[in-house]
Formats: sequence, C-alpha cells, structure tokens
Amino acid sequence: MKIPLSYIARNLWTRRLTTALTAGGLALVVFVFATVLMLDAGLKRTLVTTGEFDNVTIIRKGSETEIQSGISRPQASIIESHPAVAIGAAGRPFAAKETVVLISLLRRGDNRPSNVVIRGTDATGLALRPQVRIVQGRMFRPGSAEIIVGASIAARFDMATVGSRINFAQRDWTVVGVFDAGGSGFDSEVWGDVDQLMQSFRRNAYSSLIVRLARSEAFETFAADIDTDPQLTNESKREQIFYGDQSKALSTFINVLGLSLSVIFSIGAMIGAMITMYASVANRVGEIGTLRALGFRRRAVLTAFLMEALLLGVVGGVIGVLVASLMQYASFSTLNFQTFADLSFRFILTGEVVVKAMLFAVIMGLVGGFLPAVRAARLRVVDALRAV
Repeated sequence: MKIPLSYIARNLWTRRLTTALTAGGLALVVFVFATVLMLDAGLKRTLVTTGEFDNVTIIRKGSETEIQSGISRPQASIIESHPAVAIGAAGRPFAAKETVVLISLLRRGDNRPSNVVIRGTDATGLALRPQVRIVQGRMFRPGSAEIIVGASIAARFDMATVGSRINFAQRDWTVVGVFDAGGSGFDSEVWGDVDQLMQSFRRNAYSSLIVRLARSEAFETFAADIDTDPQLTNESKREQIFYGDQSKALSTFINVLGLSLSVIFSIGAMIGAMITMYASVANRVGEIGTLRALGFRRRAVLTAFLMEALLLGVVGGVIGVLVASLMQYASFSTLNFQTFADLSFRFILTGEVVVKAMLFAVIMGLVGGFLPAVRAARLRVVDALRAV
C-alpha cells in the first residue's frame, strides 16, 4: 500500500512554521542559483544578438577581438571583392570597413572612469545591423567630428546626451544621436565616422571588415578562400559566432563564482531540511508505528518521507524562481574580460533556467530528506507503538 499524497501534504501544512522556514532557506539558495543562470543567459543573449547570421566578421588571424586586430586597406579591398559578398546599392559590395578602439568616460553618479568601445563605421555598417535604429537625434555625417551613442551609454555616462561634446583623441566630438540596438552589445558602444576616427587615432589599418553574404550557404567556401589566400592573414567567422565567443571568459567567471556560492549555500539549506525532517520523524514516531501496524511497508514510509522532502524542495524552488524573475527588470554592467570594455546586459529568465533551478531545488530537498526518511523506515513497529 502507498501512503496518499494528501496525507503527506497535510503533514507539511500542520507544521507550517518549520515548513516555511525550511522552504525559505531553500528558496534563498534557488534565488542565488537562478540569478546566476539568468545573468549568464542575459550575457550570452546580449552578445549573440549583436550579430546577424548572414554577416561575416573578418579579423586578423590570432586576434580574439577587433581591438587586437588589424586589416590593411589592400587586404580589405581583396576581401570585399570576393564573389560571395552581396552587392549593395550603386553596385558596391555590401561591406563595412570598421575600426574599434577604447576610450574612457566618466560614469554618471560616481564619476568613475570606465572603458567604452568606440566604433568607426559608415552608413553601410548601420545597414548591416537592422536591429540598430536611431531613437533620438540623427545619424552622424560622414567626414565630421560627430558621434552617436548606444542607449546604455546614454543612460550610464556623463556627457553622452544629444548636444554634448566629448573630448578624446585630442579632438572634441559632438553627440548628435542616440541609437537603440535591441539590447545587444552595440548598446554599449559609441559610433562615429571611420575615416575621421582612424585619422584622429593615427591608425593606418582597419580593425575588422563586416560583409553580408549573397547566399548564406556560401560561408564555408568564403571562409576557406580567406584562410588560404596567400595575400591575406585573416580569418572569418559568422558575426553571431564571433560575438558569442566574446562572452566565454566572462561567462566562465560568472558561472564559477555563482555556482561556488550556490554549492556553499546549498549545504546549509540541505542541513536545514535534514534537521526539519529529523524533527518530523521524532515527533511522529507513534504515527509511524500506527502506519506500520496498519500494513504499510517500510518502503511506503520511506517514500512518504522522501515525497515530503521533495515537496519542501518544490515549494522552495517555486518561491526562489518567482523572486528571481523580478530581476528581469534590472540591468547589470561589468567589464568584458575579452575586450576590457564596459558591457551592459539584463537578467534573462528562460525555460532552461526555470528547469535547472527547480531541479536543483528538488535535489536539495531529496538529499536533505534522505537520511531522515531512512531513519523513519527503519523504526521497529513495537518500539514505535510504545510512543503512542
């Protein structure tokens, strides 16, 4: 015979205070665990959505970021003339030659300097990123000392509003617009005219070349041609893959730190669940003896107490996930370990995060309740009935 689930749930309700305290401890750990997963999911989504699938980023071989890369003008001309590159307006290759450097801006509120990516591009660069749109002001004019800033930059840094002037590279640059990149990494960048920025920073080579393929399936051929051309020292990646790789170092750090904290906290939560279940067994010795006398086997008692611990884990998991879901309304900024630039992203709650958090909660409940359940199942009927 099996002990009804309603009986198990009623026992938890009878001990509401201890149930609430134990579930609260489990919920706290689940909150930390889920928040870490949400942070990692937000980071990956921010960087992956930065790229377009049919766009290809070309950088110098051995470079991990655009900042470390260099592409000469002759190399850029060879690459953009490849037959796999789409043809844009006026019969010109659909390609953008870009330069990427770091500048320092003062953050609003604490006036602390932070590295910010400034990208030199042109109208084609904007056309290659359809998720980018001007939401305030206008696009910078080619050949001018005008810049536009991402929405995250405008929200977090001084002198990054329309009409403001920012001094860097020994020049004053006027902010003429704010753009929204749909929550991608571009929101944490400043854009200006590529030729003006190269001149101001005394660069004679581009950092990267972005091209749109005429046919998506032509990527493998295009990448092989770039890799084997003796005139080139470059490599190519799909833009989404390229920006996804930029998240690896920071993602690893977030996961290691977050999971370490979760494991430490979970030990305390499991001990709390174990104490609660041991107390439950001690207070219900007579009840356990009665169940055994009525014909319920040791296995049924073991299962009942494990189910009780599992329900504790489920309750704690649901509470923890619900509280963690509120973090979606907050944004987070930190240093990207790949580019050493400030990067802003949001907490993202996905179905995968919910499943992992609930599984973690259930495991904590079962581990914490296993030994007390074994203790209850091993009670002798005669000894248990003496407590009645």
